[in-house]
Amino acid sequence: MIDSKMLLSALQRIATAATAASAELCATDGALGDGDLGITVSEGFAEAANATLPDDFGLALLEVAKAFQRVSSSSYGTLVATGFMAAAKVTKGRTGIEPGEIPALIAAARDAMMARGKGTLGDKTVLDSLDAIVKAIDGAASSTMIEKAVEAARDTVETFKTQPNKLGRARMFADKSIGLADPGQLALQRILEGL
Repeated sequence: MIDSKMLLSALQRIATAATAASAELCATDGALGDGDLGITVSEGFAEAANATLPDDFGLALLEVAKAFQRVSSSSYGTLVATGFMAAAKVTKGRTGIEPGEIPALIAAARDAMMARGKGTLGDKTVLDSLDAIVKAIDGAASSTMIEKAVEAARDTVETFKTQPNKLGRARMFADKSIGLADPGQLALQRILEGL
């Protein structure tokens, strides 16, 4: 079972990786946006990694969402918070989750983020990465989930490089975004690699 202590440990590993990737993510975001994504991700996960998480797993996920809301008003930070809130609703009142529940929780986060950000699959956003991850880890052994998730995230970044961005600030670049990694997709890849 994955409990709040394990969640906090994962957040600490992600925070370290996000800090290391901050400059890269800011540079990638700067090519298609306002260049602050690395700050959003690193500060959000640093805040979450320092939060006091309750034993209630759902409330612990809610604390992660609140951490992002405290330090980031960016659209990516808002979407991350929205995703964690969606997973929190499903797990509230429980002391942990089984690994087999993770695909459904990621799907719930994806769907909530789609509703909040008015995005659709195929727009070249983090939503495409989340969808690919759900498919890659559904039914997978818990010992292979992280590896499969990282691979799915990496493959999504590469696949969508050949396409234009269709949502968010990056959509203004249209065909000029072809050949460039989507910053949000790359951020999720780095987050998962941190695990």
